[in-house]
Amino acid sequence: MRILYAAIILGLCAIISFWIAGSAFKYKSKAVETIVVTGLAEKDFASDLIVWNGIYSRKSMDLKSAYAMLKADERSIKQYLSAKGIQDNEIVFSAISINKEFNYFNDANGRQMGQEFTGYNLSQTVTVESNNIGKVDKVSRESTELIQSGIELTSLAPQFYNTKLSQIKMDLLAKASADARTRAEIIAKNAGSDLGELKKANMGVFQITGKNSNEDYSYGGAFNTSSNQKTGSITIRMEFAAE
Repeated sequence: MRILYAAIILGLCAIISFWIAGSAFKYKSKAVETIVVTGLAEKDFASDLIVWNGIYSRKSMDLKSAYAMLKADERSIKQYLSAKGIQDNEIVFSAISINKEFNYFNDANGRQMGQEFTGYNLSQTVTVESNNIGKVDKVSRESTELIQSGIELTSLAPQFYNTKLSQIKMDLLAKASADARTRAEIIAKNAGSDLGELKKANMGVFQITGKNSNEDYSYGGAFNTSSNQKTGSITIRMEFAAE
């Protein structure tokens, strides 16, 4: 009886082993019957919003005097911008920043020996946000004309944005998906197979770079704001069954 039981057990083990091996082979065969492709889509577009900042300051030993000069500069800057065609609702002045400044005295060993108050430095930022790209961009380059009025305004580089990025992204995603399917169909045809159902799809990172620039893509997604003309791109990785 023991011999019989041993024979039965061995037989069952053999059957189970063959079943496992067959299932593994079947799974392996099924696993390789897929086509994986990456689709790409690019689109050039222009910005429809510009944001420009200018910084100016005044310094005086007397706080009220420094404040009065800064407010006079604010009025002059607003008049200048209005004369350039900038609307009042496009201009915003920040709160005034006040800093007490000192000269510090050190001995030969670098130890601080004392300090001398040199005055109050008050600074303010003017921000222009507009859909009129050309006009504000020109103002950002010509604002040094304010020097003639005694205002030392530092013009920062304007930032360019597009307020319809979500629609651009959706258009690119549709084109990238179509590109991936076309690639998969070509591969399947050349392999003598038919393209089956979509098994998996993973969207890549949305990248925005300056048009005709050599900017590198970023792992988290490039987001160019220094160029008016931009290029948006996106990839999508798709896995299809092959029949």
